[in-house]
Amino acid sequence: MSDLSLKALAGYNSFPGPVLTVIMDGVGLGPKDESDGVAMAYTPMLDDLLKGDLVRPLKAHGLAVGLPTDDDMGNSEVGHNALGAGRIFPQGAKLVNEAITDGTIFEGESWQAIQQRVEQGGTLHFIGLVSDGNVHSHVEQLNMMLTRCSDEGFAKVRVHGLLDGRDVTPKSGLEYFAPLEEKLTALSVDGKDYCLASGGGRMIVTMDRYEADWTIVEKGWKAHVLGIGRRFSSGCEAIQTYYDEDPELMDQYMDSFVIEREGRAVGTIEDGDAVILFNFRGDRAIEFSRAFDDDLFTAFDRVRRPDVFYAGLMQYDGDAKIPAHYLVEPPAIDKTLGEYLCAEGVTTFAIAETQKFGHVTYFWNGNKSGYINEELEKYVEIESDKITFDLRPWMKAAEITDQLITAIQSGKYKNIRVNYANGDMVGHTGVPVSVRIAVETVDLMLRRLLPALSKVQGVAVITADHGNAD
Repeated sequence: MSDLSLKALAGYNSFPGPVLTVIMDGVGLGPKDESDGVAMAYTPMLDDLLKGDLVRPLKAHGLAVGLPTDDDMGNSEVGHNALGAGRIFPQGAKLVNEAITDGTIFEGESWQAIQQRVEQGGTLHFIGLVSDGNVHSHVEQLNMMLTRCSDEGFAKVRVHGLLDGRDVTPKSGLEYFAPLEEKLTALSVDGKDYCLASGGGRMIVTMDRYEADWTIVEKGWKAHVLGIGRRFSSGCEAIQTYYDEDPELMDQYMDSFVIEREGRAVGTIEDGDAVILFNFRGDRAIEFSRAFDDDLFTAFDRVRRPDVFYAGLMQYDGDAKIPAHYLVEPPAIDKTLGEYLCAEGVTTFAIAETQKFGHVTYFWNGNKSGYINEELEKYVEIESDKITFDLRPWMKAAEITDQLITAIQSGKYKNIRVNYANGDMVGHTGVPVSVRIAVETVDLMLRRLLPALSKVQGVAVITADHGNAD
């Protein structure tokens, strides 16, 4: 008997229709006051469902989903890992903290290769999100690695920092970049030269995901690698200037900037250098890693591809081996729900728009790309709008629901899962009226889906991966 076989629970009664799992991304249980976009929205279907007997609150943060402490908020990656695996695995931040604390991060082949580049005169470049949001990165991990570089006598280090304003407060960039630049200055002693080299807001510089908009990666490549961008004497000067020019600007949408000395960019990436992408989360790190690693890269004109040793803090896609080199081993997630269903011959349909497609496939399947069994599964991606989501808060929910209803009515699939991205993606914009519309859109989709599911005698499991719109 296979160790992936499933046994029916006592008292289980079969039913003809499919099991439909609806992940209302970012729709959490909040304080139910005017700050709570879910409570303020008109949601008659969700309200009725929450009055039923089959309702339980779930924790989607902290220790309950494998994060280091209960002070760490959840996110879509962690949530979908937990939903797809059905159990808790130590997640990126925790693994990295342990590796830095016990020193194993500095004992592997990748760190040794970085040391060799530096010893031969190369510069070490750190690229990543500068915040303590602990979703994609944590600035203290960067600080500890910078201290290690100094202790080992690395002569020249450059940091290419991205502003957050998404997993932390919207205009907190100076709170992170001011102490970072102070630390870099303090480390620049005994002939060492450490400084900030470039930066920009995460949503328009470097951190695209699921190939939604390669121009974001290209803008990052130009700033970090080529030194092309608006010039400033420091990161704090750049941030304050952008704030002054547009008081409504949020950090995540800040344009790129490049730091210069005597009219020259201080941190272009050159042959012989080493590069560390210090984000630990995979979805917004894969494309930039491909720009360094792929020999046949065609997404945009790189102009030049420097001969560097490139490493991710972790390997962001284990199946595709992206990147080829990394500092910390990713969690090994096995025996996912998808593996069990495929082993039992259960057919599956999974759908989401681009922003969350990887979550119902890659993350759900334990950080593995592609199909588990293409004969039994069908994955559908609906292309997301290329516009700030507060301006189109309904996103692609209607198009997703159209295909879901067709899948339900077809009778082909026993297991169906969907992610509605609205609550999370619009929640991140912080625009109250748009957030309410986003939540109401999801409620409307439930009002379309559940009658169609009832007609075929199916069962719905309605949940969320974490909160945000609340």
